[in-house]
Amino acid sequence: MTLFMNACALLVNVLTLPLHIAEVIGLMSFYKRVFPLIVYKFTFSYNDKMNDNKRELFRNLDKFFPPKGSLRILELGCGSGANFEHYPTGCRISCIDPNPHFQKYLEKSMAKNDHLVYDSFIVASGENLKAVEDNSMDVVVCTLVLCSVQDTQKVLQEAKRVLRPGGAFFFLEHVVSEPSSWIYFFQHVLQPFWYYFGDGCETTRATWKHLEAAGFSDLQLRHIQAPLFFMIKPHIVGYAVK
Repeated sequence: MTLFMNACALLVNVLTLPLHIAEVIGLMSFYKRVFPLIVYKFTFSYNDKMNDNKRELFRNLDKFFPPKGSLRILELGCGSGANFEHYPTGCRISCIDPNPHFQKYLEKSMAKNDHLVYDSFIVASGENLKAVEDNSMDVVVCTLVLCSVQDTQKVLQEAKRVLRPGGAFFFLEHVVSEPSSWIYFFQHVLQPFWYYFGDGCETTRATWKHLEAAGFSDLQLRHIQAPLFFMIKPHIVGYAVK
């Protein structure tokens, strides 16, 4: 199947060559403005289908409240604020996303979730959190983000840096499927097209390996099959403690 998969992937690469050229010469920049709207619309369907998984995951936030004061959460790749409804009342939220065009959709989510306190929206990548002080966060949240970052290991090290000792990195990410599956086949064949449709998203990442190698003191990780489009059915969910 490997030879057939490689041949199919080569064909898709050829078909997406115009998109690659458009990206190189800057013609794809307009999609950065459109993509936040697509994500905002997608969020409603994703949250509906993943509500139980998110509720179970974020129930663990209670374990990481500081002895005094509010729970401080940094959300990496915050997008349109899809997780806000799951956070406990009174949490202080700092948001980071490399795409400034998410801000108006983020503000809509903020208005709907007024049980939270919003500190800042910072335009930056997950690899560069220099605007956030060392040991300043109780929790870092990262959902559907590690699929598109440039350097997964750097993002995880930055997350560890800003977390206080005993703080936690919460994640919910789609990942590559088992190599023997048809999902794995299509993830690799259609990846060139998916990359442009998903603004840099990759379906072929074994993100759990990076989490296992990141040096957290405790890693609670589960593999699940999400009730979603087959390309992004395989997910990992859990949290890692600094």
